[in-house]
Amino acid sequence: MDQTVILKNVRPWGESATDVLIREGRIAAVGPAAATMEAQSVDGRGAILLPGLVEAHTHLDKTLYGMPWNRNSVPSNLVAKITNERNSKKRIGLDPARQSARQVALSVGHGTTHIRSHVDVDTEHGLAGVHGVMATREKYADVVDIEIVAFPQSGMLIREGTKELMDEALSLGADVVGGLDPSSMDLDPKGHLDVVFALAEKHGKPIDIHVHEPGELGIFTTRLIIERTRAHAMGGKVTISHAFCLGHNDYLAIGRLLEQLAETGIAIMTTGPADYACPPLIRTLDAGVRVCSGSDGIRDCWGPYGNADMLERAVFLGMRNDLDRDDDILRAVEVVTTGGATVLGLEGYGVKVGDVADLVLIDGETLTEAVVSRRPRPLVMKRGRVVARDGAPLFTTE
Repeated sequence: MDQTVILKNVRPWGESATDVLIREGRIAAVGPAAATMEAQSVDGRGAILLPGLVEAHTHLDKTLYGMPWNRNSVPSNLVAKITNERNSKKRIGLDPARQSARQVALSVGHGTTHIRSHVDVDTEHGLAGVHGVMATREKYADVVDIEIVAFPQSGMLIREGTKELMDEALSLGADVVGGLDPSSMDLDPKGHLDVVFALAEKHGKPIDIHVHEPGELGIFTTRLIIERTRAHAMGGKVTISHAFCLGHNDYLAIGRLLEQLAETGIAIMTTGPADYACPPLIRTLDAGVRVCSGSDGIRDCWGPYGNADMLERAVFLGMRNDLDRDDDILRAVEVVTTGGATVLGLEGYGVKVGDVADLVLIDGETLTEAVVSRRPRPLVMKRGRVVARDGAPLFTTE
């Protein structure tokens, strides 16, 4: 039976305190009148109410969270990290279903209600990661929505049989077609994009392609993606993840590229990395480009960092982009909430009447103070049901 709940004394987006009535998993009323109706009452104690945080880029199948510590001695370059990870999975006993569930619990405790996860597809491990994350998606459907990107982490064309596995993953129920560095990984940007866009067209799926390629090479790849997006009429259905090239030191060239991205409706995902040039956040948003963010890898074979807290990610975006004004920090918060929701195409996302009751409470005097303080989340709701309290999920995993 659907439960009717009143969230009392909460501040939507940090504004004035009010009450929120939730019925059948959606927001039914906002305001003092909501409190007059018969329902279970939850005291928000003046906390700020936000729609659930959106983790728009992570790798659920890779995390080592909860496993014995893995000593990392891998050189800091892309191919070395990919090769080491592929070789290490069996050695360390990485179970994608178990590990993805552990990261889900971590994410939900921090207030995330939607996750887009890139999941490895390669000829050595086949679809093990996809099957594992699909099992987690089904098992925890009541606490989080998971969108799976079929991701050719080891290359699409350089490992024969990968594109057939990608096709199978999408037939099984992966939601998005992934890609990776068409020029520097496969050394065949045309061939790589031929496969990615053909799979998207065949299965009717959107695209999310990693572009780590920096500088002029990344700009070249991005222009090819823009051209393909136009040719296939896929405006609004393509995301470029990382897009380090947008941090290239050529103001006019990047300005033209941002205009083209906005015109074609291509979204950008940035983690706000400390160690790479990356898209200038405010300039990218002001150009009209949709921007989302994510944790990327969390405690995996690539590196030991990450805790799945998307409020902390907003802080990283702010620090990386020198955002000190409260209004600018709000824009970083929007990237990890409404920005992610827009890129993922979520319907009924927000804190208005009629929206789905995927909600998180955060403590703070103002929204900016709450974000920079990052206290444990008092309450997280998924479709009107409480799934976490005080930073801890109300469910267990293996």
